[in-house]
Amino acid sequence: MRVVHVSDCFAPRTGGIETQVGDLARHQVRSGDEVHVLTATLGPGGERGGVVDVEDGVHVHRLGARLPFDLPVNPLAGPGLIRSALREVRPDAVHVHAGVLSPFAFDGVRVATGLGLPTAITWHCMLDGVAGVAGPVVRRTRWARLPAALSAVSGAAAQRVRTMLGSRVDVVPNGIDTGLWAPAGPAVLDPGAPVRLVATMRLAPRKRAVPLVDVVAGAARRLPAGAVRLTLIGDGPARDAVRARVSAAGLGDVVDLRGRLDRPEVRATYADADVFLAPARLEAFGIAALEARTAGLVVLAHAGTGVGEFVTDGVDGFLVADDEAMTDAVVRLVQDRDLLAAMRQRAAAEPPPFDWDHVLAAARAQYARAARLV
Repeated sequence: MRVVHVSDCFAPRTGGIETQVGDLARHQVRSGDEVHVLTATLGPGGERGGVVDVEDGVHVHRLGARLPFDLPVNPLAGPGLIRSALREVRPDAVHVHAGVLSPFAFDGVRVATGLGLPTAITWHCMLDGVAGVAGPVVRRTRWARLPAALSAVSGAAAQRVRTMLGSRVDVVPNGIDTGLWAPAGPAVLDPGAPVRLVATMRLAPRKRAVPLVDVVAGAARRLPAGAVRLTLIGDGPARDAVRARVSAAGLGDVVDLRGRLDRPEVRATYADADVFLAPARLEAFGIAALEARTAGLVVLAHAGTGVGEFVTDGVDGFLVADDEAMTDAVVRLVQDRDLLAAMRQRAAAEPPPFDWDHVLAAARAQYARAARLV
């Protein structure tokens, strides 16, 4: 099968959509598909304007333009370059990956459907604040009759898209190599050691890294000294604000800011941790949380997010109502080590079903559905 993915963002940028599109494309190549990626992200050497290179068997078409801050858009030439690439490749399916603001991806939708190509669209975002307001307007446009198979990365995200478009929206979840993240053995808890918290995120306001520090600070105030530690993995524009909050809260000996780590380093960190914290309220899926859950960690996240796809409240984690409840959950797990041990054992014993075979099958089902709509 010949598949074309369309995404504003792609490597060398790092982030959820970039990671998932790249991993999905590589796994499709390994399954025997011919796979192309059309992206507005420039290559590592500034490649743009239609340059094509092959990375891990994936044909990456760099269709962006040189713009300030390397923004992944090409407002003038983008649609023409997309049209030329699609006519040259002649795909069996076009898979568009959308966020809240995805001008290049939406150009891809218009061009692909205009050419009569089977088109699938997956939303990788939560449309809170957008779906209810934009829905009445969007449903009066061609989007209401779009001949495309619509999906989102979780049931929570899909519900928002349904609200906006009033159409059928399936789920094509994110995936990971579950065997790679599985724990090497049973969890061993030292009752005299601190409970080891970990969080992995881009340090940006949407991911709520600063409120995460406040959650841990609140727990530390209610617990004996040395009862809890946090390792925070990631980097981003909120880095200085996070450092300032750690200092102001007097958590220099509690919070370890590790910066960005590669996947082997993250796995090694999870092997030495107990609880994963996911403080974002607009988490469409939560790849880092899925990796941690697969590694056998107890996951604390907000209710109503995509994390609920793979965490069962009170069984292998807690889905909380707010930050105060997340602080309460941390304190409870520190004070009740038997509960923590039992939840870790359940998490390790029942890995979530989001391996790549599962994801590939879900994507292929959308391509078949898209073909029936042409």
